[in-house]
Amino acid sequence: MSEADADFHEMREPRIEKVVVHMGVGQGGRELANGEEILEEITGQDTVRTTAKRAIGEFEIRPGDPIGAKVTLRGEDADEFLETALELVDLSASQFDDTGNVSFGVAEHTEFPSQEYDPQIGIYGLDVTVSLTRPGYRVSKRDKVTRSIPSGHRMTVDDAVAFLEREFDVEVTA
Repeated sequence: MSEADADFHEMREPRIEKVVVHMGVGQGGRELANGEEILEEITGQDTVRTTAKRAIGEFEIRPGDPIGAKVTLRGEDADEFLETALELVDLSASQFDDTGNVSFGVAEHTEFPSQEYDPQIGIYGLDVTVSLTRPGYRVSKRDKVTRSIPSGHRMTVDDAVAFLEREFDVEVTA
């Protein structure tokens, strides 16, 4: 058994917990409906509307106003979406947080293969957030007998970068 095999443990293997695809439109109405349709076409799932938490006078937004839509992908759906989305962007190490999660934006929805420009709709951008965990993270989220994750088992930026480079064949720049 090699040294690399001895250091590897299946509980240390990172995995994708979820992928959240969000589109902030800023107002309800036809623009939000168009954004929801685009998200549903790209992800293949129904969207959930997001609402304003507080008032923003400059934009005439009040609490509770619908301002965007999001979709949460898990399992194979998340993997398939990331295969496509990661080809469209250049990732840098600054896009990763301390716990190994990564967020990036896609400037135009028309960059996705299934989408074409429609002058009646316009161009929408979207945000993608990828949450990476290791097996055993449920211990910190469960209701009973909650425990903290030991520092040696927590995801780091280096772990997340190595996982994405290995699994999705992307290059992360420094």
